[in-house]
Amino acid sequence: MNVGAWQVLSLMLRREMCLYFRRPDQLLQPLVFFLIVTALFPLGLSPQLSLLRDMAPAVLWVAALLSALLSLEGLFKGDAEDGTLEQLALCGQPLGLIVAAKTLSHWLVSGAALVIMSPLVAVALGIPREAFPAMLLSLGLGTLTLSWLGAIGAGLTVGLRRGSVLLSLIVLPLAMPLLIFGAGATDRAISGASAAGPLYFLAALCVLTSTLAPFAATAALRITLE
Repeated sequence: MNVGAWQVLSLMLRREMCLYFRRPDQLLQPLVFFLIVTALFPLGLSPQLSLLRDMAPAVLWVAALLSALLSLEGLFKGDAEDGTLEQLALCGQPLGLIVAAKTLSHWLVSGAALVIMSPLVAVALGIPREAFPAMLLSLGLGTLTLSWLGAIGAGLTVGLRRGSVLLSLIVLPLAMPLLIFGAGATDRAISGASAAGPLYFLAALCVLTSTLAPFAATAALRITLE
């Protein structure tokens, strides 16, 4: 029976989301880490609102990147350990579609969840509500790009026992432009300036990684499976 690409993508997305919700510890770990890190800064710094606003973009983005990075190691590892990944590679469907579905599901439970939670953190950091649209858009684009970059790193390290350190070394240098332009967009929005320039750059990075990362991650997985 021939199965269309969109049907394969939707079935894999449904499978991955069901697996995530069956493991609430993995679902909540990035969110709890994000809340803890961002809550510690207002407690440890001076309560001056101006100081919190100056540091808010960097705090918000560093916490978001590290939180999303926590769950990247398990992107393919669980399926690789129980043999499911090999069966998916041999099922006759494009492995790139499977990689795309797993990456998008990772973003939905990590990146998108962080974006939804970020207004609560923004209030604690003194970010004005006028800056929320630019902040939310930058976080959405940045976390999605990070998920695509993480898929490449996870594909390269899926066969290693302790690949989390190597995964961090691969992904974090690539994520530096996200941190720079994401924090820059948030900072410009806080100060009342236009955040269009950094947002355009983040959008370009998101489109580029969404186009190329599935092929790179698929090639990395095939090398690992061989």
